Amino acid sequence: MGSLGLGSDAIVPGTCSIGLDLRSLRNPSDFIGSWPPISIKPTDSQVPNSLSHCHPRAFFCRRNDWNPAPQFALHQNVHLVDFERRPAIFRSWERMRYRRARWFIECLAEMFGVFFYCYAGLGATATFIVSNILKANGFGSLFNIGFAYGVGIVVAIIVCAATSGGHFSPAVTLVHVLFNGFPPVKAVRYIIAQILGSFLASMSVYWQWNVLIKEAEAALRAGGLYDAQNFTSLGPAGIFAFYANPQSLLDFFIGVAISACLDPTNFFTPPAAAPWVIGLTYGTAIWGFASNGLAANTARDVGGRLAAMAIWGTKANGGRYAAIAALTNILATVLAYAFYEFVLKDSSRLLTAAEKEFYHGRAAGLEHRERYSDPVPVLIPRRVV
Repeated sequence: MGSLGLGSDAIVPGTCSIGLDLRSLRNPSDFIGSWPPISIKPTDSQVPNSLSHCHPRAFFCRRNDWNPAPQFALHQNVHLVDFERRPAIFRSWERMRYRRARWFIECLAEMFGVFFYCYAGLGATATFIVSNILKANGFGSLFNIGFAYGVGIVVAIIVCAATSGGHFSPAVTLVHVLFNGFPPVKAVRYIIAQILGSFLASMSVYWQWNVLIKEAEAALRAGGLYDAQNFTSLGPAGIFAFYANPQSLLDFFIGVAISACLDPTNFFTPPAAAPWVIGLTYGTAIWGFASNGLAANTARDVGGRLAAMAIWGTKANGGRYAAIAALTNILATVLAYAFYEFVLKDSSRLLTAAEKEFYHGRAAGLEHRERYSDPVPVLIPRRVV
């Protein structure tokens, strides 16, 4: 990587020096947005002479990748299409996707987001339950489950949230419908996609763990515990379906944390930190209160329960009160968001610099899409989480 004026005297061939001490800048936005375009003068003979005004990221690549290199003023918006030439098939599909299949792609992103975090958490849950039944101690723990779900949520948000908005929960989707004008028809599609993602993750984990799950069932039958334990939070069916009592206070706690991450004036949770805060919040809830199961997401509960019923039949449905545990988190999340809005949010606060940069980038991207790919106007979301 080249020298960016940070005190290094070594200039790698094919790179340049901006001649500016970035350490003197208190805010990176002073360098990117507030100043006039900065002339970047190549200091190596191997840098093409045409690169008189360019974006620093143009040099953060292999030498063969920037010939001919793009030329940008530092204050202008640089879209991926300006920076990287993608294959024609990807560009053609992208144009068609935004014109004809945008809603399908967004639902697909919601489905895969739920799939990712459920897949991670269910794998850790299977390790914990099966190892306990087979007396193979040391292969799983409640900490592993919470950590797996937390990391799974982080991965889901990082990978899929930029496409769909990152709801990954019917409760979050309904909050956006009630408070943020999210279209009800789109919400129904999202919820179906979320439940489908959970169902597919459950069936995938069952397929991978099929042999050991059958061994665990055989061990329970040999010990005369199959009927008493299989359809509980410590039995094989409990890997996928929740057999737990509602925990509305815990759901409220999670909902308030999510609301704080959505607050554009919250200096403690910039957009880049939001996935980690939400993932850690879920992990904390599991570590402290999930010894008998935790139904904190309706999509995870319903999708997993449908998978358990597909495997073991109607005996895995959880009884007449299963719907209460599955739906309690929706009411708790709505109340948590309303609490944050009424009590903790303040319209007089300033937006953070990270939030303004995030909003500007999102708005510029949607404007570019509308201008070049999509004749239908689109709404700019307030935050992707």
